[in-house]
Amino acid sequence: MGLALIAGQGGVPPHLVRVLLARGEVPVLCEVEQFPSQVTGDMPRLGFRLETFGSLLAELRARGVTRLCMAGAMRRPEVDPSRIDAATAPLVPRLTAAMAKGDDGTLREIVAIIEEAGIAVVGAADIAPDLLPELGLLTGTLPEGVAIALPAAEAALAEMGRSDTGQAVVVRGGTVVAREDARGTDAMLADLALGAFNPLDLALDAAVDWRRAADAQATPAFLYKAPKPRQEMRVDMPVIGPDTAARAAQAGLAGIVIAAGGVMVLDRARVIEVLAGAGLFLWVRDGGSSGGQG
Repeated sequence: MGLALIAGQGGVPPHLVRVLLARGEVPVLCEVEQFPSQVTGDMPRLGFRLETFGSLLAELRARGVTRLCMAGAMRRPEVDPSRIDAATAPLVPRLTAAMAKGDDGTLREIVAIIEEAGIAVVGAADIAPDLLPELGLLTGTLPEGVAIALPAAEAALAEMGRSDTGQAVVVRGGTVVAREDARGTDAMLADLALGAFNPLDLALDAAVDWRRAADAQATPAFLYKAPKPRQEMRVDMPVIGPDTAARAAQAGLAGIVIAAGGVMVLDRARVIEVLAGAGLFLWVRDGGSSGGQG
């Protein structure tokens, strides 16, 4: 039962490869030609383009691959119609229609195509369960006001999910201060650290100093990250890592809340170390995950 890994960018694919190799399983590493991964080492590799996706699936079947995992950040590549090969041409109408539905629709259609080819799609957390942290407060002290602000965060994520625009928000009191866009969570936090607020989201004075969140008298601002409603979790589960922790500290937030079972934590020990060193909390909250395969 061979396994293939379509590896995007970021730290999750290298972590998965380390886990697989440690238990004696060598994956076939597949990388989008325009966006190579950070995976190093000697293993079978296949480069491909979206225009040759049909041929990639045929090659994987020929190599005995029966399971496939998609992990890592993946941007939508530019498509060159002249490079669409014969094996992929029949898939073009389906992929074109899916792309019109956004990233989530595109991923769902790609999963369907893979499974129709006789290859089971497995999630990164199925390969490396250590990526899903246990419930509870993993570091820090939970400030007053965080729990009562969660409904505003959940409502914002539900709205964003309907438009397929993001998986994270920053909330202060009942106000959504910032929303993740296509650039990702870390870019949103970097904007906050620089004072680059979106006036459509900000109902407060843009000159506010976010580092006041460390002041016990200030209403705490925090990052909330969770899956979108009905998100295809096998191929698009949210993730935070040490960079997220560092940027949350730089933005002056009080901490991070994530949905239990719905957000992976890469290099958990380092994340906790960074947050603890900066006096931030990390709460893995039950009941906050609204994603699913449904």
